[in-house]
Amino acid sequence: MPIISAELVRSGGMPSAAELEASLLAGQTLLSNTAEHLIEVVDVLDSYGQVLDAYSKNLIFQAEQQFLLPFPLFKYLDGDKSVAKIWRHLNHDRINFEYAEYCMKAMLWHGTGGLDAYLDSDPFAANCRAIIGRKTRRDPLLALLHPVFRGFLIELIRTAATTSALGQFWRVMSDLFLDLAAAEAAGRISSIEAVVEFIKDGLVAAAGKPITYAVEIEGERMWVLPPEAGLTFLADVAVPYVEAVFLRGLPFLGTVSFNAQAQQISPDQGQFAYGALYADPLPSMGAGVPPSLLMQDMFRHLPERLHQLYRQRGRGEGDVRVKICMSFQKSMFCVTNAAIRGTFPSPLSTQDPAEQAANRAYAAAWASRLAVARTDCLD
Repeated sequence: MPIISAELVRSGGMPSAAELEASLLAGQTLLSNTAEHLIEVVDVLDSYGQVLDAYSKNLIFQAEQQFLLPFPLFKYLDGDKSVAKIWRHLNHDRINFEYAEYCMKAMLWHGTGGLDAYLDSDPFAANCRAIIGRKTRRDPLLALLHPVFRGFLIELIRTAATTSALGQFWRVMSDLFLDLAAAEAAGRISSIEAVVEFIKDGLVAAAGKPITYAVEIEGERMWVLPPEAGLTFLADVAVPYVEAVFLRGLPFLGTVSFNAQAQQISPDQGQFAYGALYADPLPSMGAGVPPSLLMQDMFRHLPERLHQLYRQRGRGEGDVRVKICMSFQKSMFCVTNAAIRGTFPSPLSTQDPAEQAANRAYAAAWASRLAVARTDCLD
């Protein structure tokens, strides 16, 4: 989703930061409540939930079964090395797990929240030393590499830990989105407000879910993210994921200049605005542009109801992946809306002045970031 001139791509009005803050404090939804929006959000999340199911399984497989392999040639096969699976993979009849890795690398590089703090801690360093000591006993290549490049294996372990954590996060989100689609089909969800509330309740219910990760080396189970680290779903993985993928993101090769003199990319990672909420819905389908890969994966699992809706709009099948991208962005505003609603410092109904002030500050901080996002899609 390349970032280009806003004047060329804006499709409607954009609420001000003050208007967004008022909406959040009033408990209103960011996305307007229409019948088409409901179909778009529920069905695109249904498709996304199926894709995340595959992403989650593969990331967890990589973290557990491809741990510290210098050349993980079969990491996308989920352990199935049959000729048929390899043939489908080579012919690109498969899920694009490269996008899942892109999100993992964004989390690892931006490094925010409790997970990153633990990856910089002394207990994690001690775990790495124990794992590397045991792993290099019978692996001559790693035993040769480690003394020469002292940080190489540690960085691989950090990457594996982030891979596992993201896989566990997406496991929860996949189930949540598929449950949402089932609830809508059963008639229990009939508005955007109900969608946001359903997602919020799911996030709150999973908030304290522990995030742990261990690997087996020579028959011994060794902790990378142990229970005593106290890492949990919402604070330590979900919030950093929103920061890294929804907000900051990564600029894509071929869409902006990486030349320092051109200054198209800020040297401050905190100022990055390439995430899902900011991006223009223009998947180029060029090789290696990550959101194009995600749109293709979602197209493979697109519910017929939403597909039919797309056929009735504009160019029909001609720009279906752009349409998926636009619906996906709307759904991510709903997920963000739910996350904000579920993490207010105090209930919105509070009458305590101090708590009201804290809520206003929290809403204002979010509103200032969302005011420059692609909020023109919300009407």
